[in-house]
Amino acid sequence: MKKLILAALFVASTWNALGQNSGSTLSVIPEPVLVKETTGYFKVPPKINLLCPQGTENDLTISFLKKKLSLMTDVQVNAKKTSSATVQLVLNQATDSIIGAEGYSLSVTPQKVLVKANTPAGLYYGIQTLVQLLPAEVEGHHKVKQAREWKIPAMEIIDYPRFAWRGLMLDVSRHFFTPDEVKRFIDRMSHYKYNTFHWHLTDDEGWRIEIKSLPKLTEKGAWRVEKIGNFGTFSNPLPEEPKTYGGFYTQDEIRDIVKYAQERFVRVMPEIDMPGHSMAAIAAYPELATIEDAESYHVRAGEPIIDWTTRPRHTALKDNNLSPTKEVVYDFVNKVMSEVADLFPFEYIHVGGDEATYNFWEKSPEVAELMAREKLQNMAEVQSYFEHRVEKIIQSKGKKMMGWDEILEGGVSPSTAVMSWRGLEHGVKASNTGHYVVMSPTQYAYLDYMQGDASTEAPVYSTLRLDQTYKFNPVPAEANPRFVLGGQANLWTEQVYNYRQVEYMIWPRGFAIAESLWSPESKKDWQKFVNKTEEHFKRSNYAGVKYSPAIYDPIVAVTKSGDDFLVTLTTEIDGLDIYTSFDNSTPDCFYPKYVKSQLIPKDAKLMRIITYRGKEVAGRLMTISVEDLKKRAK
Repeated sequence: MKKLILAALFVASTWNALGQNSGSTLSVIPEPVLVKETTGYFKVPPKINLLCPQGTENDLTISFLKKKLSLMTDVQVNAKKTSSATVQLVLNQATDSIIGAEGYSLSVTPQKVLVKANTPAGLYYGIQTLVQLLPAEVEGHHKVKQAREWKIPAMEIIDYPRFAWRGLMLDVSRHFFTPDEVKRFIDRMSHYKYNTFHWHLTDDEGWRIEIKSLPKLTEKGAWRVEKIGNFGTFSNPLPEEPKTYGGFYTQDEIRDIVKYAQERFVRVMPEIDMPGHSMAAIAAYPELATIEDAESYHVRAGEPIIDWTTRPRHTALKDNNLSPTKEVVYDFVNKVMSEVADLFPFEYIHVGGDEATYNFWEKSPEVAELMAREKLQNMAEVQSYFEHRVEKIIQSKGKKMMGWDEILEGGVSPSTAVMSWRGLEHGVKASNTGHYVVMSPTQYAYLDYMQGDASTEAPVYSTLRLDQTYKFNPVPAEANPRFVLGGQANLWTEQVYNYRQVEYMIWPRGFAIAESLWSPESKKDWQKFVNKTEEHFKRSNYAGVKYSPAIYDPIVAVTKSGDDFLVTLTTEIDGLDIYTSFDNSTPDCFYPKYVKSQLIPKDAKLMRIITYRGKEVAGRLMTISVEDLKKRAK
């Protein structure tokens, strides 16, 4: 490790001496470790000879590059003459210790493009960078009618990731997404050099993985009454309402998706949430619950089942926990984990462990008997007893266990890895007690949160704007970096009803997380990142990928002074002008420009807000009732 650090410092100092271009206008996300722009351009010729490592001509990496280049060229594969190849992909004969297993070097001269790496993964990531250096049209799906030549600035890049764990989580329980949509998710995350897909497969709202030894999990647990609106506030489903919403992945579909991800150098980690968040499993097998009359339970359709206002522990209105006392539960876990372990080659299985409620356990004579027998002092230790038994089952399948940070409360074995979501502090604690940690804190990495004003977003209880996401640093000063595997962003889908909304919630915040996990902390630059993000909006348009334009919408704050209410507007990015109205008309750039806090007129009913960049509309027209504004007052 010491040699690698010294070598990296030597390369960095050498490149700085050669005149590394710190003012680069390149729009690569995530930002590479080292970039030195030189003189001239590589002009993409009408025909390209593509050199690739022997035996890889039909690999996904090569096919991906050929497909991109063929949008404007006829690509020929030539694996014979290195000197005549226009684009060369080379696996190093001797390992380059600087770039490691996932890094690459990229050289662009007026004559050729050369990508070198130690491994196929490094070549794949080098090609993702190469594609981002091409014009935005390369992201499209149709032949480009050439109005101009494609060209790449001459440069030298050395690049490798900061962290080995660069994750995105997709919740497919609250709302189901098809295998093709999951593949599209994997495509996009791998383009931005994420390498871990956390697949949240089970929850109260649906069991999404076929377990052949437990067929009711998908016969009953995968289906619920369909409701649309503000999830979490729905009425209780009626007995006669059809349970037509849902779906699940067959084992063959899962194998296909895992293989698809592996071809893109993405590991797939399944999550089977327990002991809480288990209503779908209990609806299929009522004997798994602590209570004896769970036969009436159904898969949750979005109605309230937990009182989130109670503190310090939330109160369950229905028992959505697996029982810690019944041997039938551990038989169930054993069957599930046996089949899950066979389907997923990744070393970890995530078992959730979050938000387990204790009020039904507290009333159970069987739990009281367990506590007396095992000398358990509190309910956190009861949950720990459950987690220990689950971990032994997982280890018997040749896997390691990971869970959300609540599993630390009652104590877990040193071999358990922790995903810290309730802030960074739990991850810091875990790292300092010898647990491997993936940082995934709500205040930076929860992509289900609103990313703009509530007037433009699906309602969620909190907001996470792009500039805050970009501040994510997975290794705070207090943590033991040896045990921090990396970081991850999570998309819970209670309010995400379709795949277009998945994309809207992920991007551009997914750009920010990608840069926090791949690029050196010293390379992060907010203004440069904003410029790159706007370029990647154009690229997303060609790709047909939806994204949020919330960075163009102002931040609205309301204060009360006596009987008066004042509205203060600020922008997340520079260069925007704000225009407003209280008179029910639609403001544009001919209205008076916003320059200071505005008093809400006594009888006004609506405020409308819009941003411009010069004479061009930048943000969305925001319409907020005065009643709502006053509710926001501080």
